[in-house]
Amino acid sequence: MLKTAIASTLIVLVATCIFWNETEGFSAFTVESARRLDVARNPRAVPAVSLQSSDGGEVDLVSGGTQPTLVEFVYTSCSTICLALGEDFFRLQENIARDPRRSGVRLISISFDLERDTSVQLAEYAKAHGARSPVWKIVRPRSAADLRRLLDVFGIVVKDDGAGGYVHNAAIHLVDARGRLVRIGDIRQGERLLSVGADGS
Repeated sequence: MLKTAIASTLIVLVATCIFWNETEGFSAFTVESARRLDVARNPRAVPAVSLQSSDGGEVDLVSGGTQPTLVEFVYTSCSTICLALGEDFFRLQENIARDPRRSGVRLISISFDLERDTSVQLAEYAKAHGARSPVWKIVRPRSAADLRRLLDVFGIVVKDDGAGGYVHNAAIHLVDARGRLVRIGDIRQGERLLSVGADGS
């Protein structure tokens, strides 16, 4: 009886230690929370890739200024979570426009659907969501290789949903003025992320 109790206790202790290690001290219980925790602890340099905007121009994720950039990943034919992301960015755009202290803050929506999201599709998406340059840009990488680099650095997982769409992580990403991915937040946490960016994190 005593041997069984000791063995059971050892098993629980070993399992607890393994779980502690795998969840960063119980901080990350999912892959998504682990991704966010890792970015907060270890900011990542954003790759210098060529992004084509809905108006045909070029966009760089590194602003070269003193203000941060909020980034989301979408595809224009999405009828679910991307709509919520678009609505959130529209609200942020309006708040940024009203606050002179935020002059230079940018919002960038990056499409990962290179086959369907042409510049025409991007322009239609921009119009439908009320995106106005220079604050909010709708863009796409110019090559599959550049897209892969962005998805890898940002930790974005995109999978075919079997119905003509995609399953992907939906989040808002804070890129600081130095071009580092420093924080990841949920929809409606853009204001909080901008406060973090203003503190110079």
